[in-house]
Amino acid sequence: MDEHSVKTPSPFLSIVPILILVVLLFITIRTFGSDALEGGSQIVLLTSTAICTFIAVFFCHVRWKHIEMAIVNNITGVATALLVLLIIGALSGSWMISGVVPTLIYYGIQIIHPSFFLVSTCVICAIVSVMTGSSWTTIATIGIALLGIGQAQGFSEGWIAGAIVSGAYFGDKVSPLSDTTILAASVTEVPLFTHIRYVMTTTVPSILITLVIFAVAGFSQEVAATDQILLYTTILRDTFHITPWVLLVPVITGIMIAKKLPSLVTLFLSAALAGLFAILFQPSILKEIAGPEVTGIQAGFKGLLISFYGSTGVETGNEALNELVSTSGMRGMLNTIWLIICAMCFGGAMAASGMLGSIISVFVRFMKRTTSMVASTVLSGIFLNVTTADQYISIILTGNMFKDIYTKKGYENRLLGRTIEDGVTVTSPLVPWNTCGMTQATVLGVATFTYLPYCFFNLISPLMSIIMAAFGYKIYRTHEKDPNLPAG
Repeated sequence: MDEHSVKTPSPFLSIVPILILVVLLFITIRTFGSDALEGGSQIVLLTSTAICTFIAVFFCHVRWKHIEMAIVNNITGVATALLVLLIIGALSGSWMISGVVPTLIYYGIQIIHPSFFLVSTCVICAIVSVMTGSSWTTIATIGIALLGIGQAQGFSEGWIAGAIVSGAYFGDKVSPLSDTTILAASVTEVPLFTHIRYVMTTTVPSILITLVIFAVAGFSQEVAATDQILLYTTILRDTFHITPWVLLVPVITGIMIAKKLPSLVTLFLSAALAGLFAILFQPSILKEIAGPEVTGIQAGFKGLLISFYGSTGVETGNEALNELVSTSGMRGMLNTIWLIICAMCFGGAMAASGMLGSIISVFVRFMKRTTSMVASTVLSGIFLNVTTADQYISIILTGNMFKDIYTKKGYENRLLGRTIEDGVTVTSPLVPWNTCGMTQATVLGVATFTYLPYCFFNLISPLMSIIMAAFGYKIYRTHEKDPNLPAG
C-alpha cells in the first residue's frame, strides 16, 4: 500500500480506542484498586494500542512500519524522563535513610503552625519550583518532607499533596528555567520573558485564589493535638540521628540547581551525598536495613545499596511513622516506568494513525469567537494530555495545530502560548496515566485521584484562561499594540 491509499479516520472511528481505554481502565481500577499500576493498567494501554493499530492498518491502510516508528520515537522522547525517575527513586530512599527528610520533618512540625501549613506548603513549593524550574525535583525533595510534616500534624494526604502539586506547578509554569515554559514559548515563537509576563495574567489570579482556599482550609481542618506532635518528634529523635548537619544535603542540592547543572547530574550527586551522610550519621539504620545476618562494614554497604534501589522499612514503634519513613527506592519506580512506556505506545499509535488529528478537528469547528477559540485550545490540550500521556508531546501538538489558526484570526502568538500553559502544563499531573500524574503519585505515594480534587491551582488555571478570554482582558490582535511591550 502506498501513502496515497491512506484514509483519514472519521472522528467517530477515532474515538473508539479512547472509549475502550477509558472503559477498560475503569474496570481495572475498580477490580485492582491501588494495585492497578502493578500490571493491569499497562495491559489495558497495550490492548488499546493494539485496537488502535488494527483499525489504522485494516480500515485506514496505515503502514505498520509508520506506527512502529511513531511508537519508538515517543519512547525515545521520554528516555531522559525514565532515567530521572530511577534517580529520583534512589534520591528519595537516600534522603530518608540519611536522616534528611526525618530532620526536615522534625524541625518543620515545630516551626510551621498547623493553621498555616497548607498555605506555607504551597508557597514553599512555588518558590522552590520557580528557582529550580522543575516540579518533579521540587516534589521529590522538599515535597516529600512537607508531606511528612503534614501527616504528622494530622492533615489528610489528599490536601497535603494538593498543596504540594499546586505550588510545584506554579513554578513549572512561570520559571524561566522550566523546560515546559521554554518549550511553550519556542513552539509559539514568542520571546521567553514576553511569554512569562503574559502567562502571569492568568497565573497570578489562579494562585491567589488557591492560597485563599488553602488558608481557609488550614483554619478549618482538625489537626493533631500538641501531645501527638510531641510524640512524633520524640520518636524521630530516638530513631534517627537528628542533626542540622544533614541539612547540608538540600543546601548543596540547591546550590547545584542554582548553578544550572543538568537535572540528572544534580539528582545523582544529591543522592550520592545523602548516601555518604547516611554512613556518617545513620550507621544503625543501615545495619537494620541490611539485616542481622550481615555485620561490620559489609552491613553498612548492603544497607546503603538497598536504600538506593530497594524497599526499606525502619521500625520506629509507631505504625504511622513506620509508613512515613518507609521508601521503595529505584525498584518502586519500575511500575511507573513500565506504565509510561505503555502509554507512549498508545500515544504513538493514535498520532501515527491520524486519529488524534481527526478528533482535534472537531474542536476546531467550534472556534468562532475568542472565548470559544481559547476554550477549544484548552480542551484540546487536556484531551492530548489524556491520550498521548505526555505533557511535552501535548505542548508540541497543541502549538503546531493551532498556530496557523490563531494567526489567520489575527491573534498574537502570546495568547496561544499562555493558553497552552493553562491547558496542558498544569493539567498533566491530574491524569493518572500521564507521565506527570504517574510520577507525582509514585513519588508522593498518594494516588492521582486522591490529590486531584485538592490541586486547586491546576484546576483553576484552565478555567481562568477561558474567563480572561470571555472578558477580553489583555487579549490583543496582531495590529494592536500592548502598552507594556517594549518599543521596536
